[in-house]
Parts: sequence; structure tokens; C-alpha cells
Amino acid sequence: MTTRTASDPAPAPLLDLQALVVAVRRRRRLWCATALLGLLLGAALAVLKPPPPTAVAKVLVAHQADQPNDPGTLIRTDVALLQTTGIADQALKTLNSPQKPEDFMKEYSGAGLTNNLLQITATGRTDTEAQSRAKALADAFVADHVRRIKEAADAQAKALTDERDRMREELAQVNQSIGSGAQQTGPNASANLESLYASRAELTSRITDFGQRAAEAQVGTPALVAGTQIVDAPRAVRQSLPTTAATDGGLGLVLGLVLGLAVAAIGAVVADRPVLRREIAADLGASVLAELRRVPRRPPGRWRGRRSRAARARLATTLARTVRGSTEAVSVLELGCAHSAVEIALDLARELADGASAAGRPTDLESPGRELPGREPVAGEPSAGGPVVLVDGLPGPQLAKRRARPGDPTVIGGEPAAAVPGHQRRIGVGSVSPGTAWTDLQHLGTRTVLVVRAGHGSAAWLHTVARQLAEQRIPVLGVVLIDPDPRDRTDGTLWDGPRPAPRGRGERPARLLGPARRRTERLPMWTARVPDSDQEAR
Repeated sequence: MTTRTASDPAPAPLLDLQALVVAVRRRRRLWCATALLGLLLGAALAVLKPPPPTAVAKVLVAHQADQPNDPGTLIRTDVALLQTTGIADQALKTLNSPQKPEDFMKEYSGAGLTNNLLQITATGRTDTEAQSRAKALADAFVADHVRRIKEAADAQAKALTDERDRMREELAQVNQSIGSGAQQTGPNASANLESLYASRAELTSRITDFGQRAAEAQVGTPALVAGTQIVDAPRAVRQSLPTTAATDGGLGLVLGLVLGLAVAAIGAVVADRPVLRREIAADLGASVLAELRRVPRRPPGRWRGRRSRAARARLATTLARTVRGSTEAVSVLELGCAHSAVEIALDLARELADGASAAGRPTDLESPGRELPGREPVAGEPSAGGPVVLVDGLPGPQLAKRRARPGDPTVIGGEPAAAVPGHQRRIGVGSVSPGTAWTDLQHLGTRTVLVVRAGHGSAAWLHTVARQLAEQRIPVLGVVLIDPDPRDRTDGTLWDGPRPAPRGRGERPARLLGPARRRTERLPMWTARVPDSDQEAR
């Protein structure tokens, strides 16, 4: 028996329903497209291939073995008999049609409405032809049903009559034996005569019974024949094209929606692409700094653009506070969102170039507005307000062919990055997509910020990225999540600190007074991965 302590992580569930629901909801374009496609295909099928003219007829069927509690076995037998070549051939003879019975059987059908009511549906090229076919089928079925009833009654009556005639012959032999026994004398003559009289009485009774049963078998047949008739003459079914299109479109919509949801769910399970903050943070081994919408190619709306710009400005300020005052180069590495990574790098470059040059001194992060004492710059160290250079390490032209605006930083390629003067600050922009040259990431920056699109990379690839960055000794300052699920309420913060020691019941923590009191607030997420060397440099 294995006991799991409080420090051990909880086992991962076999199927995370929350992640599955989020993944399916994120792929709403897929199942909405399949539902719309099903709707259009159903409506188009109703327009391009309208149903043929149809006629229906209803036949009341009387059965010899009708029972009030019949579960519908007899009427299902009638439906099966309707779909036989005998009835189809008889109907074709009535219609004088050269069509084969096997082909004609595909153009009509039957359905049991009740235990004794049969509905016949027939199609044709016109309404008149459909009505003629339904009438011929109804007449053929009634004639066949009546014939079978009469044949069954005649067969039963004949069997009873034959049994009665055989008994009459046996009675004649008994009467002859009685006449012969009356002339005999002896001790056993009277006993034999009494036995013959008893046999004659029994045979006479049985002959009478069989005669009555034969008569009754013929008496019930007319009632069954009269009870089997056409109660609803064949009539054409009026079909509305809008109604048919709406019905077929609704069925196509439901089928397409179910198919799209199934494909989305199966794809989410098979692909194993994390979409929740907690999953992405755990796979990359870094906390989530911020969540942003993907930067669109076309200008967004007024209100949406304002919210996005405000979120990007807050993120740029946060990153600038994190990297300002450090001599190490910083890189912005993207996974599935190159355009958003370029915009984040540009915002960070502008913030570093504009924000720090105003004061010339670092700002206390814990007390906004209060400046710390300045220090003399070290030789070769980039100044706080110095120029910023973007090192383009992206495989595509997102940064190289971007139209520069006034005040944008200088963009250089990855080759001359080492030739950048020491007083300039470098911000590398690269990618960690499949095919990345991991050894080149050191040239972009010794610390990095990952810009990851939710649901883009698989869990295995996120593990690969975290392992490769650890092997290259590139600490991750944090993760910027692009296109997160708006209903995601999971925590994307990693807690690596020591757990507090347990206290006894009623014991209170010590309260420090005066200058020895330490802050107990939670540090910002972006400081969770800052190396000790940077902490000492600050």
C-alpha cells in the first residue's frame, strides 16, 4: 500500500473533461461550419432532388386470429406480404405495365398504423400514376388477403368433412357388426352387443360434431372477407418545397452539428494540445504573465482595439520593469503567433526607449513613484535610456518586411547581432516552432519571454521547448498566452517556494515590528523565474 503525502502532485486524470470542453468550444468554427454545411446540403438536396409524386391509400385488414392484446405481429406480417413479388406482379398486371416486380417493389412501401389498419404509399412520375399504383396495390392486397382467408377456411372445412366421412364408414361397419351379433347366442354375445352399441353412439356423436365444425368454418369466412376493404381511397400527397427544404435542412443541420462535435472532440483527445492556463504553465515550467488577443491582420474595431492596446501597454510596462537594469539580452520567442510576438517586442522596445529615459533612475517596484538612488553605469553595460535594437530571428518576413513607423527601433538580422555596440540594448525575436535551431537562441537573448498561442502546440512539444531552453540555460521570465479561452478560470502561476511549517492549535505567527518586519505579499509572477544573479544586480 502506497501513501501519498501532501507534497506529492495529484495524479493526472485519464480524461480532463474541462480541457475537453474548452478544446471543443475553441473549435467552434469547425462544428459550426459542419452544421452550416449540413443545413445547406439538406436544403440543396430538397431543391435539386425533390421527392417524387406520392399517393397513399389505407386498407382495413380483418384477421381470423385477431386478439385485443396483439402487439402488432399480424399487421407486420401484412406489411411483409405487401413487399412480395406476387402482389407486385398482380398490381402490374392490373396497370398493364411491363415493369419488373423487383423494380416496382422499390417504388412503394407499407406501414401498419394500428393492428388492423395498413397504409400503402406509392410513387410515380405524376400524381395520377401514383394514385393508380396505390389503387392497384390496395386491390391486389385485398384480393390476396381474401383468397388466403377462403383457402384457409376451405382447407379446414375439407379436413373436417373428410374426417366426418371416415367416421361414417366406420359407423356403417359397426351397424353391420351389430346386425350380425344379434343372431349369435352364447355367454359373451350380450357383452359384445353392448360394446358395439356404445361405439355406435360415440361415432354418431363425433360425426355430428365434425359436421357442425365444418359448417362453422364456412360461416366465419364472409365476415372476414367483408371486413377487409379499402377505407381510404388513394389520394395524392401535397408536398410543399419550403417545408421539405426546411425539414431536410434541419436534419442536415443536426447531423452536421453532431459530426462536427464528434470530430472536434476526437481531434482534441488525439492531438493533446493544452488550452488551459494551468496546463500550459505546467508543461512549459513557467507562470503566465498576461493574456492577449491575437493581433489581427486588419485593423480591429474601435472598442476591441482600445482594450487590446491597453492590455498590451500593461504587458509592455511589466516586461520593461523586469528587464530594465539588467545587462543581459532578452528575447521574445513565439509559438504559433509570430505577428503577436513582433508587436509585443516592439511595444517592449518603445517602453524601454521612452519610459526609462525620463527619470534616468530605476523605479522601486514595491513603491510606485519613489525613485531609488542612482548608480554609475558600468563600462560596456547598456544604459537605461539607450537605443534599442531588435534582432530578427523569425523564419518568416513578419519583422523584416514590416513597415517602420517613426520612433521604431532598428531591426537587424541574426547574423550581425554580435556586432551590436555594448551601449545598445538587444531584444531578440525568434521562434520555438518545430524546426528551430536551438543553439541559435543564445544569440537572441540569455533570458526569454515565451509568447504561446493556446491550443497550438502539443503537450509533447511544450515539454520539448522547456527542456531545450533549460539545456541552453535560458531562463523563462514568463509566458504570454495568446487567444486564451475567455471562460478559463484555472490558475497559471507556478509555486516553487517552500511550504510553511505546520503550527500547533492556537499558535499564531510571530509579528515583526519596526524595520525588521518583512513583506509577506506575493511577489509578482514575472519575478518567479528571475535568476539569483539578476536579483543581486538589482
